[in-house]
Amino acid sequence: MDDLVQEFIAETRETLEALSGEIVAWEAHPEDRARLDAIFRFVHTVKGSCGFLDLPRLGRLSHSAEDVLAQVREGLRSPDRPLVNAVLAVVDRIGELVEAIDSGTSLPDHGDELLIAALAKGAEEVAPTNIPGLHRAPARSVRLGVDLLDRMMSGMSDMVLARNELARRLRGGDIDPTIEAALERLSLTVGEMRDTVTRTRMQKIDALFSALPRMVRDTAAGLGKSVLLHVEGSDVELDREMIEMMRDPLVHIIRNSIDHGIESPLERRGAGKRENGRLVVSARQSGNQIIIEITDDGRGIDTDKLIRKLVANGRDEAKLRALSERGKLELIFEAGLSSKDEVSDVSGRGVGMDIVRAAIEQIGGRVELDSAPGKGLRLAIHVPLTLSIISAIVVGAGGQRFAISRQAIEEIVSDHGGAIRIDTVGGAQVLSLRGRRMPLLNLCEVLGIERAATIGPRMISIVNVGEGSYALAADHVLDNEELVIKPASPAVMSTGVYAGQTLPDSGLPMLLLDCAGIASIAGLNFHRDDEQNQDELEEAEAAPGIPALLFRDLDGAHRAVPLAAVDRVEQVEGDCVRFAAGRFRVTIDGRILPLAAQGKIEGRARLNVLRLKDGVNEVSYAIDEALDIIQLPEELVPAREPGPVAGVALIDGEQVELLDILWVFDEHADRDCEETAPLCLIAGDKDGWMASFVRPLLETAGYRVVTQLATGELPAVVLSSEAAPPELAATAPVVRLRSRRASAGAGDDSVYRYDRAGLLSALEARVAGKGR
Repeated sequence: MDDLVQEFIAETRETLEALSGEIVAWEAHPEDRARLDAIFRFVHTVKGSCGFLDLPRLGRLSHSAEDVLAQVREGLRSPDRPLVNAVLAVVDRIGELVEAIDSGTSLPDHGDELLIAALAKGAEEVAPTNIPGLHRAPARSVRLGVDLLDRMMSGMSDMVLARNELARRLRGGDIDPTIEAALERLSLTVGEMRDTVTRTRMQKIDALFSALPRMVRDTAAGLGKSVLLHVEGSDVELDREMIEMMRDPLVHIIRNSIDHGIESPLERRGAGKRENGRLVVSARQSGNQIIIEITDDGRGIDTDKLIRKLVANGRDEAKLRALSERGKLELIFEAGLSSKDEVSDVSGRGVGMDIVRAAIEQIGGRVELDSAPGKGLRLAIHVPLTLSIISAIVVGAGGQRFAISRQAIEEIVSDHGGAIRIDTVGGAQVLSLRGRRMPLLNLCEVLGIERAATIGPRMISIVNVGEGSYALAADHVLDNEELVIKPASPAVMSTGVYAGQTLPDSGLPMLLLDCAGIASIAGLNFHRDDEQNQDELEEAEAAPGIPALLFRDLDGAHRAVPLAAVDRVEQVEGDCVRFAAGRFRVTIDGRILPLAAQGKIEGRARLNVLRLKDGVNEVSYAIDEALDIIQLPEELVPAREPGPVAGVALIDGEQVELLDILWVFDEHADRDCEETAPLCLIAGDKDGWMASFVRPLLETAGYRVVTQLATGELPAVVLSSEAAPPELAATAPVVRLRSRRASAGAGDDSVYRYDRAGLLSALEARVAGKGR
């Protein structure tokens, strides 16, 4: 109410300044109907405002003047000198009362009745009155045209760019400390001015909400319903341009809530509800966003009805029914869909919610739905505070620069970071970050530009677009800037990839990326929140069979491996693979892992590798491409003999071989990783020969080899080049190596040091004998 009073005071002052001269001119030319109409409109407006603002003294004065001027307009009275003086006196008193209201002082009312009486026909001429001690308060506000505000913002933006360019040029060479200090002061001043000019564009959201009560009343009355509207957060400020762009979507949403959501009084009584529907419209600020919520206590969204409507339009019912509850709610945004069976003045034509979401997304916003069948619907609109100046991250891709709204970025990581993992599934990359999995897009590929071959590690931005999050890889992250965003040309905007253009301090135009548009063009189909992910998880758990990874093997065959055995899918360079120590091995994360394969490995520049784990051992398996996550059927035809294939299953009409995990680990796992490997102690190795030459043989054979026992540790067998110490011979069997090929005699049970088979056989016999 205080804001309305101040607006009333400002408007009345402006009109009074021009009106006094108009009244005098009207006295000289009483036939001038235009001046008479202007004076009449002024007192009529004051009278109407006083009734709304509860200002009875001003109301009485303006009402009396209005009556007299109406008589003049009708030709019942002529504007003689006494009448003009009386009108001037009333106008003066209105001005005095306005100043008293503004300054908070009281004004005696004993002269008001005399002024009103002087307006009567034949009354004595009234003398001008001066109220002692009453002075006009200095004006605290001024009215500016919107065009002027826009020019101020544009000029401020140019000033910011000039400041940034000056700073960049000075940083390129040696700078005088005094100049640097002056530049710092200039930067602070420009920053404060920019914030101040930005605030001039801010307007209370009440300008958007003020028309809602009448609209709700008329819409509800036309539909035979009774709706109580409750508005919250009218004091929240929003960019005036944003308010104008939000007006039509908000009106459409509220009309839909009344028509589609809130039931008729008869239906509400039958459902045990109050006859009066309740509609709540609220606004609040959350960080750099404004959240507008529209909540009703109606019937909610009937997803079954939406599906029936879409099926009638030719959609696949099975696919629609397979959607999670959140996905079914999103069907309300399908183009051409209406849940109404009949067409009315309010709805039913199928033109609506898809346009609403498109309009909101165009200004960088998003829409969220939360429906409770039979209880109501909550619709939340998230929009940025302003369209003019945004905080943005500047990224480089293919030698070009692009801006991404900082509001959309959750965090930025390097693709060489230890917390991330990048897998390839079905030809698409998936990024895992601290337990979160999300699609990974390459900005260069999305925009169709080449990435320089000499570029180092990629920088990955985790982008949130409301529906979900995805990772966007760029060559560099260059800067963080406050940018002035303006619409780009229609040809650029129609691509769906860009949200506008800007001119940074470099002076080169730069495009602002539309993160939601990129996700749409890339065909990403992720879910809006964890609840939907949970729905899918429950559906997956309820589905029969074992989850497995379907892949194309190096020999071209389609095979599957149980998903529980797959730790990750990685791409490695061909030069990381070597045939060493009798088998193929690959270097990953600073480790050497055995590499199994069914097909040719040599000659490939890159390999996709499955990293398989059983809790103790790890083996890598080379593949051509990971294709999909599937459910293995319960029926599996087993293989006729042991080998790399455990059996074959029928997947979508195709025979798919199942990789035998037991065979892979038995044939390729490094057995020294097994906790149950027998412990072999090397004793008496003075020259280090056994540690250098025999130890690798034993570890390959599956023994855990040490040269010194840990506290409390007992060996399964002792290998010695001479007689073992008595304390060891008493606790474990001993195998002794000799340097000569021939034995010393019938009682010599030592083994020739180069007899590999004899050594392994003797060790196995000693260990087995100890076990018995």
